[in-house]
Amino acid sequence: MSLLDRLDDLQTRFEAREPTLRAFLPEDRRFDRLRQEARALLERYPHADRRPPLFGLLVGVKDLFHVDGFATRAGSRLPATVFQGTEADSVARLKRAGALIVGKTASTEFAYFEPGPTRNPHNPAHTPGGSSSGSAAAVGAGLCELALGTQTIGSIVRPAAYCGVFGLKPTSDRVSTAGVIPLAQSLDHVGCLAPDVRTAARAARVLYRDWREPVAQPRRPVLGVPDGPYLDRASADTREWFATVCQVLADADYELRRVPVMSDFQDVADRQALILAAEAARGHAAWFDEYGSLYGQTMTGLIMRGRTITGERLATALLARDAFRDSLRQAMIDAGIDAWIAPSTTGPAPEGLDSTGDPVMNLPWTQAGLPAVSLPAGKHPNGLPLGLQVVADWYGDESLLAWAEQMEKVTARC
Repeated sequence: MSLLDRLDDLQTRFEAREPTLRAFLPEDRRFDRLRQEARALLERYPHADRRPPLFGLLVGVKDLFHVDGFATRAGSRLPATVFQGTEADSVARLKRAGALIVGKTASTEFAYFEPGPTRNPHNPAHTPGGSSSGSAAAVGAGLCELALGTQTIGSIVRPAAYCGVFGLKPTSDRVSTAGVIPLAQSLDHVGCLAPDVRTAARAARVLYRDWREPVAQPRRPVLGVPDGPYLDRASADTREWFATVCQVLADADYELRRVPVMSDFQDVADRQALILAAEAARGHAAWFDEYGSLYGQTMTGLIMRGRTITGERLATALLARDAFRDSLRQAMIDAGIDAWIAPSTTGPAPEGLDSTGDPVMNLPWTQAGLPAVSLPAGKHPNGLPLGLQVVADWYGDESLLAWAEQMEKVTARC
């Protein structure tokens, strides 16, 4: 199908679903712009064999990223003029590779917990997750072929699972955060959501500043199940579902090993909360001083907590974070595993739009900066999607994506 024909199809889906879904920020004459950009792209690259790697890929961009020609509001009520800046490095890379920007996708306020307007594409009475809610819902509804998101606790992996799509959170800082409104700079990750692993891997080759193409197909990974208080955070029915997924993987000849880990999980969670609050308070200091009355209650509470945290406490927490990463990596070596597996979420997307759900299942891997993905893996009895989280070693992104493409065929049977 030609690029212009694909835009015609997209417009039809958009008009049918977007008014209820509310995944994108409003834009006048969106498809007139897209057709003009598509024609310019076709004129620039008339020969199919000479086109860039993401030619014509239709991309949504979370409203935390600067995009030339679009205002950035970060899901907030602050004036857009506050956030003016250079186009995000990730967006510029996608454009140079031939991608077309469908538009800005909705975000929770400053990528924290204040819900945005977006609905779950599988049931509009349920949350799509947060904070990359618009990105996940847009991909889940077929309104774009890739979407950029960010994760500071669980805002790629969780909405990916809730919306039944693939989500990729890279190793910390392998995809640039330049041109993205920060929440907590030590924890922020830029990643993407896609309908399948192959599309995300195509994008990763462009987004990563240091992508290393594997020389050969990696062997099947040995998978570690993280026994202990962390896994207990999932609901009982999710743990039962996860046991079934583990059995499906074992039946497909994957070796699984149970590994006691994170016995101090509450300390890990408390440390995440401290780092996030302290860095959010520092990053938003000038904006909050001038526009504090325009901040939502949830974000205001975070900043006020962060202002009570001393630089010494933050520095100590960051050192402990590094030691925690080292302990996870050492546990992988000691157990002889290549990747961890766990539920992507505590359960299916909660009913109602007042909450974006609990990111606790993503928290330790984000804090450690390890690469993680969410693979669609069946449905809850209520019909909503569930996701399997797979986490690789530091800088193991290339192997993780290759393993995810293998495992995708297995989890599709769950």
